[in-house]
Amino acid sequence: MHMPQPPSIRRGHEDFVVFLIDDDRSVLSALSRLFQAAGYQIKAYSSAEKFLDEHDPSIPGCIILDLWMPGLNGLETQQSLAHQAIERPIIFLTGQGNVDASVAAMKAGAVDFLFKPINQAELFDAVERAKEREFSARAERQAIRALFYKLTRRETQTMFQMVAGRLNKPIAEDLGT
Repeated sequence: MHMPQPPSIRRGHEDFVVFLIDDDRSVLSALSRLFQAAGYQIKAYSSAEKFLDEHDPSIPGCIILDLWMPGLNGLETQQSLAHQAIERPIIFLTGQGNVDASVAAMKAGAVDFLFKPINQAELFDAVERAKEREFSARAERQAIRALFYKLTRRETQTMFQMVAGRLNKPIAEDLGT
């Protein structure tokens, strides 16, 4: 069955992967076909544990994550990524959501919290927002890295002490200035 592509979706997703995580194989298959038809690269996982074992944070993308799964659920997966300092935009999908879960997901940085059955236009809009967030965050990190590498040795020493919470006067004494 051919899935129509919503008119608002832009082509050119070669450098962006949609990571699909859902324990329901029929949902995983339907989402895979939908995103492939829209020109996205996808990587599908039937468990959060499998995703976390194989995940490469250097690949730009977003996660479409089922909220309720055996093993690690969606919120626990989101927490696991946060504990590993992996900033990956997440869109939650659920057939059985509740206000507490949606609030927790959004407070932890989720892009959106959608309900099954899925409205395709809403889903694609959420993925485009996630894509913008992902590339904006990557550009910001790259700009910060570029500035960091421009620091002199003394500026780098000072910065590390400031980040550690030290005050100006003790830093100056340590550095002999």
